[in-house]
Amino acid sequence: MLSVSPPLSSPKLLRLLCACTASRTKHCIDTKMAKTRLACLLTLLSTHCYFTALAVVLKTSDEFPSTDEFSKVELSCLIESISTINPRIEWKKIINNKPSYVYFDKKISGDLENRAVIREPATLVITNATRSDTAKYRCEVTAADDTKSFDEIVIDLVVRVKPVVPKCSVPKSVPFGKTAELSCVEEEGFPKSQYQWFKNNEEIPNDPKTSPKFFNSSYTLNTGTGTLTFTAVRKEDAGDYHCRAKNDAGQAQCAPQNMEVYDIDIVGIVLGVLVVIIVLLCITVGICCAYKQGYCSSPKQTGNNYKVPAKGDGVDYVRTEDEGDFRHKSSFVI
Repeated sequence: MLSVSPPLSSPKLLRLLCACTASRTKHCIDTKMAKTRLACLLTLLSTHCYFTALAVVLKTSDEFPSTDEFSKVELSCLIESISTINPRIEWKKIINNKPSYVYFDKKISGDLENRAVIREPATLVITNATRSDTAKYRCEVTAADDTKSFDEIVIDLVVRVKPVVPKCSVPKSVPFGKTAELSCVEEEGFPKSQYQWFKNNEEIPNDPKTSPKFFNSSYTLNTGTGTLTFTAVRKEDAGDYHCRAKNDAGQAQCAPQNMEVYDIDIVGIVLGVLVVIIVLLCITVGICCAYKQGYCSSPKQTGNNYKVPAKGDGVDYVRTEDEGDFRHKSSFVI
């Protein structure tokens, strides 16, 4: 059998009608608020688009480009928005905060004159980069018809240079237990080279305690300056040494050089000192004997060496032809 629900009473019907009315009113209010918000959003978007269309805005795909020497590199300067048809585009190279023109009046100038081109609209392409091109570059765009008529971006270019063969200095022989310094210098590479040392073609670690083969060695390795210093050389430190200079562009190394470690001959040193002392004693004794025998005395005076006696007061002497014969020239005066 079908059951029939009893009719709603007047109070219940009234409450139901009020609930429906409140729900519809709330829905209407929410709809109006959503439309208001949408209108505001559209207004903001249109305003942004309007002002953006009247402003020159630049961007770049790579703010810190790098390349190897003699390679091609692009300094991207992209115009994101502009309304001026023929904007003025300039490029400047900045070294030590001093700018110089690279692209001006639609012409490449300076040392890039024959090595660079402009790719529309404003990208600078260097076809043959050299180490002198490492610098900051500024792209400037001026748009006279735009509300924001000027914008610029700065690009930092690094041209990597491969190291040349470093100059290595290895001592040929070092006494056991003494200090030894090995040096390695390379000044052409850019960025600045880092150094590695090898013994018998095996790389020497920065810390000897990290390798079983070098655990007992006492040395310091400066990878920035290329100096390898042994504080106390051991017999095991003898061998062939070579150095390698390395950076992001490449690497180069010097030829191996042999270092010997020898013991100090204490007995030989003592004997040498004794021989020197004996020789000095013999020379001294010989000189003393020569003096005693008269070989070193001055020659004696002979009879031919005659000294004229001093003259007395008031007496003049006249020498005759016979030597030693004197007579008075005048008498005494009383």
